[in-house]
Amino acid sequence: MSYSDYFNFEIIKSSSQSNARAGLFTTPHGQIETPIFMPVGTNSAVKMLTNDQILATGAQIILANSYHMYLRAGTKRVKSAGGLHGWMNFHKPILTDSGGFQVFSLAKLRKITQDGVYFQDPKNGSKHFISPEISMEIQEDLGADIIMAFDECAPYPCDYKQARNALDKTKKWLERCFETHKNYNQALFPIVQGAFFDDLRKESAEFVSRFDAAGYAIGGVSVGEPTEIKNHITEITAPLLPFNKPRYLMGVGTPVDLINGIKYGIDMFDCVLPTRNARHGTFFTYQGNKIIKNKQFEDDFTPLDEKCNCYACRNHTKAYIRHLYKTQEATAATLLSIHNIHFLINLTKDLRNSIIAGNFEQYSAELLKGFEG
Repeated sequence: MSYSDYFNFEIIKSSSQSNARAGLFTTPHGQIETPIFMPVGTNSAVKMLTNDQILATGAQIILANSYHMYLRAGTKRVKSAGGLHGWMNFHKPILTDSGGFQVFSLAKLRKITQDGVYFQDPKNGSKHFISPEISMEIQEDLGADIIMAFDECAPYPCDYKQARNALDKTKKWLERCFETHKNYNQALFPIVQGAFFDDLRKESAEFVSRFDAAGYAIGGVSVGEPTEIKNHITEITAPLLPFNKPRYLMGVGTPVDLINGIKYGIDMFDCVLPTRNARHGTFFTYQGNKIIKNKQFEDDFTPLDEKCNCYACRNHTKAYIRHLYKTQEATAATLLSIHNIHFLINLTKDLRNSIIAGNFEQYSAELLKGFEG
């Protein structure tokens, strides 16, 4: 028994001018056309959307957060409901993160040891402990198709010693994750760390590649660093990971980030940005981000974006959605969330088609002019 009994990744077409590639990732709950953007459902729900609305955006896979599900709802309760798929009544692929990033972000409420992390729930003060073994148990209970190794994410900025210590711990914890996790119908992805030091990133990529995994992730980016540093780390790290397995860039999700990541050889992306932006009235367009509350949209009876065919753009105008937002109607956030998620999923679909057609570099360069302009 191995991961290959449940998972398969086929590269359909690679670019001859960059590391971009179009693939097909088969999981127990369906196939995923890559590159792909994955909406985040932190508490087992994509904020503001029903399952039907999520599916209508074109979503092929969504995320849930192990840390939040462990603290609220409880993973044993979710397991008794049939795992996340039964709990949510969502039957496409699901990915869960390990909870590591959330725990490590609790700077004043946690203590990191070689064994794992002791932390306090910031909402009620209750004390908890998560180790690599417990993280695997939590994610096995949740039953996602893809689960993530428990790692330590070094902050930005940090010194070399801090990054070195975090990477050493991550390597040891990864070994413990693989020793513990034996459910081959759940793909355990190792995570590359190493902060913003080239030698540590290369060391980490080489180390995780030794594990026979169904896919590999790059973590520890999009934590406050400048865009050029994020791009550099992605560009040097992605090609070091196994060519014939999917590569996942964690926590990244602006249109420009997707284009650059795909160029560097990334296949999977996730970010809370589409729904978070929507709740604050910001929406994606092919001419850059726009803010719906701006007065310029008060009498604008055109869609959020002329090229978009999401539900919001097919049925409503900027003027109407602006009115909803200004009057604090929750429907505004729903419509903007539908648009933003659909926009990113459709963007990756178009970029995938351009790779297959052989014109990715030209097409993506034209898109970047609009986004960056």
